[in-house]
Order: sequence, then C-alpha cells, then structure tokens
Amino acid sequence: MLNPRHWPKRTHIVGLSFLAVFICYIDRVNISVAIIPMAADLGWGMQQQGLVLSSFFVGYVLLQVVGGRLADRYGGKAVLGMGVILWSLFTILTPPAAALGFTVLILTRIAMGMGEAVTFPAIYSTFSKWVPLAERSRAVGFINSAIPLGTIFALVTTPIVVQIWGWQWAFYSFGATGIVWFFFWQRMVTSTPQQHAGVTEEELALIVDRSAAVTDSEKPAVPWHHFLKSMPVWAIVVAHFCNNWSLFVLLSWMPTYINKGLGVDYASVGLLAIIPSIGSVFFLNIAGNLADRLIKNGMAVGKVRKLMQTIGFGGLTGALLIVGHLDTVWMAIATMTVGSALGAFVTGGFAVNHMDVAPRHAGTLMGITNTAGAVPGIIGVFVTGLILEVTGSWVIVFSLAGGVTLFGLIFYLAFSSGKKLFD
Repeated sequence: MLNPRHWPKRTHIVGLSFLAVFICYIDRVNISVAIIPMAADLGWGMQQQGLVLSSFFVGYVLLQVVGGRLADRYGGKAVLGMGVILWSLFTILTPPAAALGFTVLILTRIAMGMGEAVTFPAIYSTFSKWVPLAERSRAVGFINSAIPLGTIFALVTTPIVVQIWGWQWAFYSFGATGIVWFFFWQRMVTSTPQQHAGVTEEELALIVDRSAAVTDSEKPAVPWHHFLKSMPVWAIVVAHFCNNWSLFVLLSWMPTYINKGLGVDYASVGLLAIIPSIGSVFFLNIAGNLADRLIKNGMAVGKVRKLMQTIGFGGLTGALLIVGHLDTVWMAIATMTVGSALGAFVTGGFAVNHMDVAPRHAGTLMGITNTAGAVPGIIGVFVTGLILEVTGSWVIVFSLAGGVTLFGLIFYLAFSSGKKLFD
C-alpha cells in the first residue's frame, strides 16, 4: 500500500481542507443542540434562541469577500490557518461569554462567525491553484461532505458531552480541535504547488497544464464591475443564497423540530437528526464524481452544472414542501433524508461553478457568493424563530424554505454558464 507521504501533494491539500470544514461545522452545529439546555438554564424564549443562533451569521457575512480577496492575493494557507485559530478561540470563549450576559454572548458568536467566514473562500482560492479541472467537482464534493459529517459528529456527541459534563464542555472540547489541526496545516501546506518542495514534476505539470494556477508574480485585478453585471455570476449568487436558506435553517432548528415538533425526547434528538446528514455524506461524493465523469466523457460543463442543480434543488424542494405535513417521526426523517441526498447533487452544480467562470478569482468570487449565502443564516434562522414563536407552525417554516429553493433552481437554469468568463 502506498505510504501517505508519497501521495500526490494535492491530496494533502484536499484532505486537510476537508478536516477544516469538518471542524468548522462541529463548532457551528454544536450550539443547535446545546441551546436546548442553555435556554432552560438561562431562561431564553424562542426569539432569544433565534438571536443567538443567527448572531453567528452576522460575523460570517462580514469577512467573506475580504477573506476571499486576501486568499487570492496572499494565499489560502495563511488566511485559512488564521481563520481556524480565531473561530476555535471564540468557540472556547462561548460559555464564559454566556455567563457574562446576553450581549457579550452575541458579540462572541459574531466574532466566531468572522473566523469561520474565510473558510470556503480560502479553500476555493487554494483549490483553483492546486486542483486540475477534471478533479474539481469531486474535490468540492469531498470537502462539502465534511459539512454533514461534522454535523453528524456534533449531533451525536454534543448530547453525550452535555449530559456527562454540562453544555459548557460542548464548546471547550470542540474548540480545542482546531488548534491541533493548525499544527498540521502549517507543516504540510503551501498556497501554490510551485511553493511546495515535495511536489513532483509530473504532478506540477498536471496541475499547471489543466488548471488555472496563478503564480506569485501574477496578481490580476478583480473585475468587480464585470462581476456585478454578469448574469452567470448572479446565478451562482442566487443559488448560493437559496441553498443556504434551507441548509442553515435545518442546521440550526432541526434538533428543536425533532424535540418539540415531533415530540422526541432530548436524549434521542442527535441520533435522529444525523440520519439526513448520513445521506448527504455519501451523495455529495457520488455527485462530485458523477459530474467529473460526465465532463471527462465530453458533456459540456454548463449542461453538467444545470443537470446536477436540477436534481439537487428539485429533490430538496419536494422534500421541504412535504415534510411539514407529516406527523410521524420516521416518515418525516425519511423524507428529509431523501431530500438531503438529492440536494447533495448541487456540489456538481453551483457549488463548483465559481472555478468554471473565474478560476483566477475563485476565492474572491466564493467570498461574494458566500456573503449572499450567509444572509439566510441571519434572516432565515431568526425569522424561523419568529414564525415558531408567533404561529408554532413547522409547515410554514418548511414551505417557505421550499419556495426559496424552487426560485433558486429557476433562476440558475435561466442564467448560469459553464464557460470561463473572467481571467
């Protein structure tokens, strides 16, 4: 068996990026479970819980474009490394902040969001330099599969940690993992393949010949004005917003839905909540490999992106419009699992489209679209809390998410492109 030391160096980049996203979502999702005992201890209502859950996304919005631009300009290694250290620190500081008061907690969650904001822009910037075109869908699918995997880990382990040591330790223990990751990232990664002493001539030729790798001397100006006028860019922006509306609402409120909406006891919440995420883990990788295979076999990139987007958003829309009307636990969970599995196909659609249309500005463009994608974390998560406080209706919550997703599909099919538009 080949020693990992001898694997192509781009596999180290992709693998450590996967772990960064995995840790990112552990630290992001743990509060969606821990907030149930936190709210009981601190006397929060649904509206206050919504504020706590959504405050993270205020910080997440603020540094998306800045993080992407810094990564494109100075390299993804430094930007992602600093981001992980910052969000890990503020994860650890969450319990002391809660003890000091509601306002301090909100500010701490905003700061944590600012740390996590640079994650995907920095990774996309790095991938645009390290990963050949024929491998990008599967690379993006692989790192995105860390989202449900991190979610699963957080949902399973957080109730255990809370019941044994208290909700505070869900933040202390998980926050420490990012510091360990940082050590390996610093030792094993460079921002470009040209900077890596261990890259072979064969691997470098593959990357440089088939990707839009940018050398240190090439720092093209960002075409901001052209981005804003480009409908294919707006197609990615809108798709990202609509995708993340359902993603963040479900990440933040799924444990509460299972506990309060379906009447499942707290100890079993995590185990049921992970089932849809398990489907996502597998199908994100399946979808990424399928998209790359279709492109390799000669199907136009734009057609592949639209096909994968149709499967993803179409399946997720159907599940969201149905699930709120179901009154049995297993039917609801099964429906969400199918929706999550089909929704994973967007990894071969809008999720990798940034590197098609603007390979040399992939980090910056990801920062732009992920800014739009972070807005539902503020609006959608908070509005969900208001809807539940006023009406108590999960049907409204899920139907709204389904309508947003359907709009995103229509817009993407009308305006997206698989061609390189910016260089």
